[in-house]
Amino acid sequence: MSDPSTLDALAAVRPRPEPTPISRPFWDATAQGRFLIQRCRACSTAIFYPKVTCTSCGSVELGWEEASGQGTVHTFSVARRPTHPKFTGKEPYVVAIVELAEGPRVTTNIVGCEPAAVHVGMAVHVHFEPVGADGFAMPVFAP
Repeated sequence: MSDPSTLDALAAVRPRPEPTPISRPFWDATAQGRFLIQRCRACSTAIFYPKVTCTSCGSVELGWEEASGQGTVHTFSVARRPTHPKFTGKEPYVVAIVELAEGPRVTTNIVGCEPAAVHVGMAVHVHFEPVGADGFAMPVFAP
């Protein structure tokens, strides 16, 4: 996956996100190259994917903050068959769970390296791949 044309081809076919009123601030930030998480004002728990209530204490007092974009690969799988019909012909690619420096885990793709180079514990940082004409971008992670 180090070949830029392969990365561009995957980005070109990504399914477009469908923001909800809860997730809209996150997707709007991706259009600006920013990665947001929520933080509970009651218990300080960092939260991702956008929620209405805190996953730890149930509070509805959630605020948005910019995350560092740094993380580590918690686990991963190399997709040798497409995980979505739009990805047919783009294999192999890496589907991973990245643990953000702030604590939450994110399901994402690892890009910018060969699938064989990915390993648990690998340090990664966020990149954004445009999806759709509305400016949204998909956060992906690279070494």
